[in-house]
Amino acid sequence: MGLTWNQVDLDRKVCWYHPDEMKAGNALGVALNDTAVEVLKRQIGKHKKFVFVNKWNKPISGINSRYWKKTLELAEIEDFIWHDLRHTWASWLVQRGVPLRVLQEMGGWKTLRMVQRYAHLAPGHLHQHAQVLHELVTFDTNGAS
Repeated sequence: MGLTWNQVDLDRKVCWYHPDEMKAGNALGVALNDTAVEVLKRQIGKHKKFVFVNKWNKPISGINSRYWKKTLELAEIEDFIWHDLRHTWASWLVQRGVPLRVLQEMGGWKTLRMVQRYAHLAPGHLHQHAQVLHELVTFDTNGAS
C-alpha cells in the first residue's frame, strides 16, 4: 500500500507509519525535513487518498515496481535494491554526527544493536573521549609531568 494523506502531517512535519506497516511492529513517526515537506506539498491535489500516484492514478507502492527498475536502468545502476536507500540514509546521518540512539529512533530500529553496524562510519566522536587522556597527562619538552 502506498503512502496516504492521512499519514502525513505537514504542519508538524511528520509522516506516520502504523505498527502493522513496520517490520519491528511499532508505530513510527518520521520527521520530515524542509525538502521532504516541499516534495509532499507538490503532490497536494494529485490524488485524494494517495500521496504518490503513477500516470494511471494508481498508488506507487511496489518497491520492485517497473518505475524503480526503469530508473535504475536509466542510471546504469546494478545490484541495488530499495532497502539500500535506507542504509545510505543511515550512513550519511552517522557520518554527519547524528548519535546512534537518535538514528535508532529516526529509523525505527527496535534495538541499538541493529544500528551498531553504522558506528564505524563515525569514529570522529571518539576524539573527544580520547582527549580525556590529554587532560590527565600533559607533556612538555622535558617529558611527562
